[in-house]
Formats: sequence, C-alpha cells, structure tokens
Amino acid sequence: MSLDQLTPEQHSTLLKIRKRVIEVIGRNMDLYGVPHSTGHLYGLLFFANKPMTLDEMGQEMSMSKTSMSTGVRTLLDLKMVNKVWEKGSRKDLYEVESDWYQTFTDFFAIKWRKAVESNMLVLRRSIAEMDKQLQSEADLSDAVREVLVQDQQKMKEAIQYYEWLDKLIDAMESGEIYNLVPKP
Repeated sequence: MSLDQLTPEQHSTLLKIRKRVIEVIGRNMDLYGVPHSTGHLYGLLFFANKPMTLDEMGQEMSMSKTSMSTGVRTLLDLKMVNKVWEKGSRKDLYEVESDWYQTFTDFFAIKWRKAVESNMLVLRRSIAEMDKQLQSEADLSDAVREVLVQDQQKMKEAIQYYEWLDKLIDAMESGEIYNLVPKP
C-alpha cells in the first residue's frame, strides 16, 4: 500500500506516529554524540520507501543542502546509511543500512576503537615518561617514587581494561559476539 491510498485522516495519523519515532531516534543519537538533526535525517531515511537524494531530504526536512550533506556524511562515516546507485539517476541516492545489528556494531566499534587507541597511546607514553623519571633521577624522595609507582600501576590496570575492550570490539566486528548474545 502506498501513502497515496490512505485517507487524509490515516495519512495524518501515520505522519504523527512517524514524527514521534523520528524525534526519539534524534534524541537517542544525540546521546551518542551524533547531532539531533542528523538523527532526524536517519529517521527520515528509515521511513523512506526508496533511496533519497540530498535535495529530497532537504525538502522533507526544510534544511539546507549543506546541512543535509554534512548529516549524510556523518551517517555514511558511521555506516548507518549507504550510497546507492539507481539507473537513470545522476544524483547520489542514500538509504538506511537495513541490518540494525551491523549498524550497532559499526557505530560502537568505530567510536570505541578511536577511544581505545587514543587512551592507550597516552597511557603508554605516560608510563614510559615515568619510567625515565624513576630511572634517571636518583635524588627522588621515597614518597615521590612511591606516588610514581602507584600511578604507573593504575595506568597499567587501565591498559588491561583497554586491551579487554579492544577484544570486545574485535568480537563485535567478527560477529563472534552473536555467539554469546544471539540475534533473535
């Protein structure tokens, strides 16, 4: 059934329901650092019955093409939408990634991997600096030496956590996670 076949009342009710869902999607994505408007864009594409161009999205959402382009680029980077090709169309078309499990995996793997790499780099660099200080400065007081050693130990424990998180990300990307928590 197409939207054209709905009565005006049915059409209005459907749009109200969709708007509510799109608003929740936007709010939820905002929690993960994705702009509210980009969440709305994802919601629009979620309910679209066909791939959409930037012009079509901009018209639906009353947003500029630049804003649409930025939002779509974000969703592409997060692998939440795909660029598709359609015969006879010279414009880029976009649609929502239909596998929500894959979308979840990609989204969190991308975000977590960046955090893990960044934090591990800082922690390892800091431990190395402390090692140099502990080895080269003979005149360190026992109290200062103890603080440095304690801080190093805390950082080594943090590294263990990030190594574990890295394995979790690997399990998500490989699909192994679904052996532990199966898809329905």
